Amino acid sequence: MTDSKDATEAIATVAGRIVTITGGTGSFGSTMARHLLAHGVRQVNVISRDEAKQDAMRRRFADERMRFFLGDVRDIGSLEAPMEGADFVFHAAALKQVPSCEFFPQQAVKTNIVGSDNVIASAARAGVRSLVVLSTDKAVYPVNAMGMSKALMEKTAQAFARNHPDSHMSVAVTRYGNVMYSRGSVIPLFVEQLKAGRPLTLTEPTMTRFLMSLDESVALVLHAFKHAMSGDLFVRKAPAATVETLARAIASLLGVDDPEISVIGSRHGEKMHETLLSVEEMVKSDDQGEYFRVPLDARSLQYELYFEQGDRRIPRDMDFTSANTVQLDLEGTKELLLTVPEVRAAVEAGL
Repeated sequence: MTDSKDATEAIATVAGRIVTITGGTGSFGSTMARHLLAHGVRQVNVISRDEAKQDAMRRRFADERMRFFLGDVRDIGSLEAPMEGADFVFHAAALKQVPSCEFFPQQAVKTNIVGSDNVIASAARAGVRSLVVLSTDKAVYPVNAMGMSKALMEKTAQAFARNHPDSHMSVAVTRYGNVMYSRGSVIPLFVEQLKAGRPLTLTEPTMTRFLMSLDESVALVLHAFKHAMSGDLFVRKAPAATVETLARAIASLLGVDDPEISVIGSRHGEKMHETLLSVEEMVKSDDQGEYFRVPLDARSLQYELYFEQGDRRIPRDMDFTSANTVQLDLEGTKELLLTVPEVRAAVEAGL
């Protein structure tokens, strides 16, 4: 995690509190739980639908401050118990595999949109102080079902803030690029292929992707918990690399300087470059150093009130994309990869 003063203050915000994590057995959720427990949280409620992962997580953490709830965000009734008494909620439960959602878009709607609405409603009824929802760069100019469902999840969260200005609970959105070594990401696949002596499979070598560690993703959520006004959107200023650079960096760290690469073509719904903020969002964003904050457009439906005094700013900047952010070369990508514990472990284990 970032060793900044902001991160330290953000951790202090949740110390002694009860935090509920939906999708808590996933990569984001388990990393969040680890940080919360290490920094004095009173209790972590984990809700997920996978009993095997819950059992594994219970054994791995072996911490009496953790409580596990079997349930599904699609079932609003199963959210009542894990929300009770919670001060903060991090909503990470989602269907997030792009190809899967292309084949089963109705399932993405049920989990990512309806399920998120259930989480927001349940948290508000329980008197939660702050709720942060996890979104994705694919929600910006979405071309795939996963991104479209996440974009509507964002709109659902922002609509709550707009329609309930006096609510005790603030709702914020955090948008992420690719999180390194999260479940389903490409880095574990590259490591597995290298260990098996197989070619590295790339969809399109010149594709660019944002790179962010799981610890940095936690820092972004904690930043939102501390600083958000209801309806705010936060992104981290993440660097990017081409898919080929990422593959070669992994190979180099594992002692393979000239890996065999097989180009297999784009998968269903893939973009060449990802976008974390649209130009319309960039023009009204606040630069907070490591992060951008985009405040809620809280105008009512009475647009005539804004005809003369509305927001007259004309977008002048570019989108914030994986093509125009800081581009990492091979050595820079290797350096960033070595901040990820799983990558360091793979390097130490060797092929």
